Amino acid sequence: MKIGFIGLGNMGAPMAHNLLKAGHTLNVFDLNAHAVQSLAAEGATASRTPKAASTDVEYVITMLPAAAHVKAVLTGEDGILAGIAKNVTIIDSSTIDPASVKTFAELANQNGNTFVDAPVSGGTGGATAGTLTFMVGGSATAYEHVKPILQAMGKNIVHCGDTSTGQVAKICNNLVLGITMAGVSEAMALGVALGIDPKVLGGIINTSTGRCWSSDTYNPFPGVIETAPSTRGYTGGFGTDLMLKDLGLATDAARLARQPVYLGALAQQLYQTMSTKGAGKLDFSSVIKLYRNEGDA
Repeated sequence: MKIGFIGLGNMGAPMAHNLLKAGHTLNVFDLNAHAVQSLAAEGATASRTPKAASTDVEYVITMLPAAAHVKAVLTGEDGILAGIAKNVTIIDSSTIDPASVKTFAELANQNGNTFVDAPVSGGTGGATAGTLTFMVGGSATAYEHVKPILQAMGKNIVHCGDTSTGQVAKICNNLVLGITMAGVSEAMALGVALGIDPKVLGGIINTSTGRCWSSDTYNPFPGVIETAPSTRGYTGGFGTDLMLKDLGLATDAARLARQPVYLGALAQQLYQTMSTKGAGKLDFSSVIKLYRNEGDA
């Protein structure tokens, strides 16, 4: 297939790479010229605008930081809707609020296009390995239409329901993730303060009822999991500011639904504190620094 791919960040670039690896033809765009050139060196066509990337393609994929970026890329003078042909499907893998998805889907529909929300889980490692989980919101027909494309980038492709339910699944998943990371950080810091070896404690948690992804794969205490960002200075993972954004999406959606999120609101404050301390670009597991009394991050 010929695909327009817009957004070549830490997640988007390896996703685009896997599409090329699967034999698809790509037009790519990003504000980062180096990211564009890196994909061009692999065989993609460099585009100067989102409009150019969306011209003469069969699908358009966006992977962007926030709803404001998706809106700009969609509706700008040189945006997707200015260049895309009728009946071409737009797949948005950004993590944004469900209400914005519905707005963007309506704009696309008015332009003769289908808009599918397909946020991902699995982190940069999953993006590189092609093992991401895609949470897809859209009609059953749209889901079947995009599934073969998503399978080149992910292992688990799940139809969540109608438009925007992919984002509902994503923000609920990341709500759990933010809360559990704070909980594991609290327990690890307490255990070490009381004198237990962190690797011993981590091993016990990971073979007991406290086991979770935040502990057995991404443990926040340095040295417990050798492949975790905590062991490399909290670099190269999922940024604190990104977790803060996702928790904000969850609490905003909860307010609209009049649904309480007690622990989510508390977790949001913890990551907000880390961001205020200057740790916004560190991996979100660096929240353990608050518990270890390490001062400014």
